[in-house]
Amino acid sequence: MAEPCCASDQDQVVDTMIALTRPSSLDGVIIAGSDSMEYYLSLRRRGFSRVATPATCPIVRRQHAVGLVTGQNPMAALAQASPFLRANSAIAVLIVSRKGDISMKVRHKLQQMGFRIEAGVRCHRGLVLSAYRQGFSQMEQAA
Repeated sequence: MAEPCCASDQDQVVDTMIALTRPSSLDGVIIAGSDSMEYYLSLRRRGFSRVATPATCPIVRRQHAVGLVTGQNPMAALAQASPFLRANSAIAVLIVSRKGDISMKVRHKLQQMGFRIEAGVRCHRGLVLSAYRQGFSQMEQAA
């Protein structure tokens, strides 16, 4: 069972994710994972107007410039967020588990999705990886 996160820990994670992905307040942001609603509300309070979760987004289409992945199962959350991300997008993934194999699986999955990992930052809750992809639709068409 997950330990409850205090507000300051969650704020630190949100601040880290925002700093790594650099969304503007008008960019579409999709948040996936078991903690998605808390992060959704936190971003809305910070002035981000185009924030959604897979549950609140009525149409699955590649319209979001930024993805934020949270919760205990980052692999499942990555699969949830993927259909919502543009060909040119940024993503930040919170890895709560201290096991190195989870981190490696997430890195491999990001690379399969066309992302290039840019940074990894430790915070109170775990490791936040950030990655970017450019022209992923062109790579999909070529394959």
